[in-house]
Amino acid sequence: MVTLLLDSDRLEVALSPVERLLTRRRGNVHVAREHIAKAMLTDDIWIWLRGVPSPGTTVPGVIAMGTWSTGAGDDFAVVRKRRPSVIIELDGHDEFHRLLVTTRHGRQLLHALRLEGAAQPEDVADVPPPA
Repeated sequence: MVTLLLDSDRLEVALSPVERLLTRRRGNVHVAREHIAKAMLTDDIWIWLRGVPSPGTTVPGVIAMGTWSTGAGDDFAVVRKRRPSVIIELDGHDEFHRLLVTTRHGRQLLHALRLEGAAQPEDVADVPPPA
């Protein structure tokens, strides 16, 4: 699963070498916190995918990784199978309209986004879940 790093200024989607290959992307995705408009959890991320991979890799129901081009703007997806996921809607980001990411740490991410954030990037998996 993808690694999500969050600090007081930005969210970073840190891609492994395999994820970089499948997304056809050289670097990680960086989003300033001020560009995050909304985040929500879903158990079926596949119904939220829209558009066509451009560039990207897809095997329906198995993986969807890369940029999905749509008339509403580009989405970035790192989706694996039918696992819990998070959808992050962006406002004013220069590259993407939404991020669709499979992660078992969705609740921690939503909780951490409500907090001020650490000075240094912190793996969302290390943020204690809400009580």
